[in-house]
Amino acid sequence: MDRTQPHLITLILLTALTVLSLNMFLPALPAMQASFGVSEAVIGRAISIYMAAAAVLQLILGPLSDRIGRRPVILGLLAIYAVASVMCLLAEDITLFLIARVAQAVAVGGGILASAVVRDLFDGRSAAAKLSLIASAMAVAPMLAPMIGGLLEAAFGWRSIFVAYAVLGLGLLVWCWRDLGETKARGAMSMRGIGGLLRVRLYWAYVGVQALGVGVFYVFLTGAPFVMVEAFGLGTAQTGIVLGSTTAGFLVGAGASARLVERVGELRLILLGRAVPVIGIGAACIYFAFGGAALWPLLVATLCVGLGNGFSIPSAAAGALSVRPELAGSASGISGSVMLALGAVLTGLATLIVEAQTTPLALLSLMGAIATGALIAALAVRAWVGAAQAG
Repeated sequence: MDRTQPHLITLILLTALTVLSLNMFLPALPAMQASFGVSEAVIGRAISIYMAAAAVLQLILGPLSDRIGRRPVILGLLAIYAVASVMCLLAEDITLFLIARVAQAVAVGGGILASAVVRDLFDGRSAAAKLSLIASAMAVAPMLAPMIGGLLEAAFGWRSIFVAYAVLGLGLLVWCWRDLGETKARGAMSMRGIGGLLRVRLYWAYVGVQALGVGVFYVFLTGAPFVMVEAFGLGTAQTGIVLGSTTAGFLVGAGASARLVERVGELRLILLGRAVPVIGIGAACIYFAFGGAALWPLLVATLCVGLGNGFSIPSAAAGALSVRPELAGSASGISGSVMLALGAVLTGLATLIVEAQTTPLALLSLMGAIATGALIAALAVRAWVGAAQAG
């Protein structure tokens, strides 16, 4: 089949499927707990096992798409997703429900394969610009999805959310059947090729920029609710607004990146994006270390985190996929799995730290250390790109 270019909305929807599947049903967890008659810990596995399965599936779906093509893998995962959503809808037993949630985790393939499709069709700065556009459009999904899920649960019950998932999966399957041709170049990859990718240090530097950048965000989301209550006395609604500050920054950064990358280049945006959070978090740490008690320095720091991620992550993703263009699916899957695994570790660490000391300085210190690691990864990208160009 010809390398046909899908509409941008197709790639946005495929990427959105991952986010929607993770957080649109969160407001319904108490109702689901009551329906199944289980504890909070058991119903919480609907989140944890989804993330664990998603981490593993990324390692499978990416390489599989490099071997047999993007189109059959995307169509297959959408079919599985639609069936799994119906299973969740009809489940009367928590075990069957959790098994279906594992199957629903194939949704993660939508995001990693959408990135691979972009790399199939575009090179360098053009790929980074398209990924920035997708990211900026996607920034609203984490804000809207829980709200939609809450409205559905209130109006029709929690099972209506899984009706929506099934309709979305089936609708995307039909849409992609018509809109998404095969974009991968002819020729199958080999495991030897993946081994070669894993030995390229530049690839891991790009992955480090992404994983550590997202890690700062995960740490903030985990620790901030406790700090907001203990240190600032905020309520639930006010805390929600604070948590949205990083998303607002990301929206601005990704939108600016889409416009600037063609002019200034990916490398400069990566460096800028990793420097901005270090500066913002560092300034806030100094403020709180000297006894400051206002909320606004923390808000500025978190806005810098979102802004920096919006600047750097799309360009870093495009760079990682460009190291071995013929293995774009594998590169996307591996980097996504690393981000999830590191995110799980960092959220656990954040929980331990804020449990021991629930202060803005403790939270920001951890965020600053991770942000500094992301900046070091960005400097490694610059050094190794320079060495490759000189060679």
